[in-house]
Amino acid sequence: MATYKDIQSYVKNKNGYAVKSCWIAHMKEFHGLNPRISARRISLNQRVHPCPENKQADILAAFKHFGMV
Repeated sequence: MATYKDIQSYVKNKNGYAVKSCWIAHMKEFHGLNPRISARRISLNQRVHPCPENKQADILAAFKHFGMV
């Protein structure tokens, strides 16, 4: 399984912008993968920074590239 840094690097090289690790965790949770829980996360039931809809396809493409989904 790819690391968060691998996914961030892939999206940066492919699409030209940096993704937040909380966006990756949100997408992992959305697709049934078990994301790590950040020690700084305030609430387990609510996301402060959910992944924007216009970025979700790019992160999903990275998941597919690394064989995660």
